[in-house]
Amino acid sequence: MHPVHGEDHQARLESFYASQASNYDAFRRKLLKGREQLIEELRKQRLGGVWVDMGGGTGANLEMAGSEMIGKFSKVYIVDLSTSLLAVARQRAEKNGWKNVECVEGDATTWVPPEGKHSVSVVSFSYSLTMIPDWFKAVDHARDVLLNPRHGICGVVDFYVARKYPSSGMASHSWFQRNFWPMWFANDNVNLNPNHLPYLKYKFTERTRNEKSASVPYIGLFLPNVPIYIFVGDRKM
Repeated sequence: MHPVHGEDHQARLESFYASQASNYDAFRRKLLKGREQLIEELRKQRLGGVWVDMGGGTGANLEMAGSEMIGKFSKVYIVDLSTSLLAVARQRAEKNGWKNVECVEGDATTWVPPEGKHSVSVVSFSYSLTMIPDWFKAVDHARDVLLNPRHGICGVVDFYVARKYPSSGMASHSWFQRNFWPMWFANDNVNLNPNHLPYLKYKFTERTRNEKSASVPYIGLFLPNVPIYIFVGDRKM
């Protein structure tokens, strides 16, 4: 319930995260479930080339991946608009001796690595897509920077809610889940959207998808779990 101020998206992010950057990972470890599963799904793929973690914040995803996995990439970019979170990420990279990791202040809807478009083998969004106002642009941009099909994958884990009438084979959620959780998370500018997962399925050829739910710390005993998903897909032509 921390008040969020700012004239643009970057200022609002910094307003929210600046005071909690040093303790960010401790609380989010309880809240943001499924990140380890996403990393394991990415680990199963043919790794190498360039990995871009969009909205990568403090670099906690890389610590979950471990130095062995990181070492398989020629370059890893942590891209975020929050300078406070990136400062933590830089400290983490230096502490772990990750010479191929670079922390970049950039917008997930526009940032292009120095290697150019169609140069990236992995793009990941770990609980960042719900915090990007133009999330559809971020998904489109991820597709644009990836390599050709079968050599460029996108991995996402995030909160979401199902459509009222989901497509065949996709999870359905209760009226309460579909209405309460978007309202509750919107207080912190986290926007749960019924179209995130269908749009990812439209833009990428699905390799793996897991729709489940997780408890929310401190209030989860009194409310139904919040829905989350893990998605990995290939870049389409």
